Amino acid sequence: MSTQNIIPEVAHKPKPNPWVIVGRGVLQSFLVLLGIVVLYPLLWMALSGFKSNTEIFNSPFALPQNWSFSSYVDAWNNGVSQFVVSSLIVTAMSIVATVLISAWTAFGLTRTKIPGKPLLVGFVLGGMMLSPTVALVPLVRMMQSFGIYDTHWALILLYTAFRIPFTTFLIRAYMLDLPYDLDEAARMDGATEGQIFRKIILPLCQPIIVSCVILHVLFAWNEYLFAMIFTSSADTQTLPVGLTSLMSKHGTDFGQVFAAMTISALPIVIIFFLTQRYFIRGLTDGMGK
Repeated sequence: MSTQNIIPEVAHKPKPNPWVIVGRGVLQSFLVLLGIVVLYPLLWMALSGFKSNTEIFNSPFALPQNWSFSSYVDAWNNGVSQFVVSSLIVTAMSIVATVLISAWTAFGLTRTKIPGKPLLVGFVLGGMMLSPTVALVPLVRMMQSFGIYDTHWALILLYTAFRIPFTTFLIRAYMLDLPYDLDEAARMDGATEGQIFRKIILPLCQPIIVSCVILHVLFAWNEYLFAMIFTSSADTQTLPVGLTSLMSKHGTDFGQVFAAMTISALPIVIIFFLTQRYFIRGLTDGMGK
């Protein structure tokens, strides 16, 4: 009886639709082609850092004949190391300040009872409409009056201030979907608002926080306008401005320039591939709320 029941099921198994197979093949081919288009310039830039000027001009698309790290070493010793340190300091400290302030603000706007909450939400999120270029002149005078012009603190303060509205918007959208029963249960157990935020809400917001960190890294690591205007010495310049000065000094040594650009791009690529699962999850879970 069991054999008789199995045979008809196999016989009547629907055949796969050929158009579905063709569609999947076209989609996979398109994704592979898109990946090649995106990754090939990065790979070409990294390989060019191993070449001399003669190889770059004579055979730009060929593999290096002599795999030498001299261009990478020269680029690192000619200032890229200091630029990397400055970028790390500014990016790390502005991330901590932005995420903590934005998360605490989003917690207050979603999990607590505040009079006039819609007005506060509009005021905070209205900061996304401010254009940094419009406020450059007063910001320069402000940083000079504070005594932090041409320091890392100027960039940390500016990056934090201009990213808080957008980061608050993302974290608030994510917090709106969290069940409020957790807050009530914690309050019944005697937890304070700070304990609820630190021990309950903040761990649950890990995906969106990781997404905000990645977005802030992309912004702060590649930001050029503020870094150019508010820093002037080599000790405080970040990678975008430092690479510009390096190209002006060693513009004829293209191997060294490509090596410096590769060193600059490598941390961003590594961070994104290591955290892309949290990045996509955080944005999709909070989208549309």
